[in-house]
Amino acid sequence: MDRFSIVVEHQEQLESIIKQFGFLPFFRNGIEGFSIEEMTPPELLFGDDTSDGPWQWKGPVISHWESAYGKFFRGKAGYVSLKWLPDFMNWRRSLLPLSGFDEDARHIHEVLVAGESMLSKELKKASGFSLSRRRLLINADNPDESVRNERNGMAFDALIAHLQMGTHVSIADFEYLVSRKGETYGWGVARYCTPEAMYPDLFPIEAQVEHRTPKESRERIIDHLCRLMPDIERRQAELLI
Repeated sequence: MDRFSIVVEHQEQLESIIKQFGFLPFFRNGIEGFSIEEMTPPELLFGDDTSDGPWQWKGPVISHWESAYGKFFRGKAGYVSLKWLPDFMNWRRSLLPLSGFDEDARHIHEVLVAGESMLSKELKKASGFSLSRRRLLINADNPDESVRNERNGMAFDALIAHLQMGTHVSIADFEYLVSRKGETYGWGVARYCTPEAMYPDLFPIEAQVEHRTPKESRERIIDHLCRLMPDIERRQAELLI
């Protein structure tokens, strides 16, 4: 399948592409044409009042249990098929082990493990982060001196994205607000989960990857992408993975 000739117009078609490539970033990246954004007509990408699009299909695609979704590609969202997820986790977790994260990130992960799956705002609150993205707050005792809001919403967003890059967290679904008419609206709130809770059959990873080393998993993934896209340079696949 030539990625430059793909035009995504239906959810089933998107799922087929994810299955074939194994990896599919949502947004433009270092490999030209290798993203849902570039494969989808602009008017369909985020949908509109009369039609759905890839942005609305995220939850339904995840629910079919054939691919994982999260901020996996240089801090941006995309899919990894369950066939390739064990090798992907084997490599990424070697680069970004939980032990290497700071105390706040590990605390978020611990809270999520205890809760199994939590909406973003629930996880923020339970982890002790404020919903506010302000770095400074009014000091009730001394209004002239602001108080640093260390655990602000912006800090949480950065930490949860980093945990996803390490494949310690993935997105289980998106939940939308419902109008009085019973219609969903808005961008959808992410429900987070750990891969261990979401895909228990993939663990232990070592058995799934037939005891390949993390570097062997990395090379396997890069070889796969280079075979599918022979026009790209190997370095492009390395940077993505």
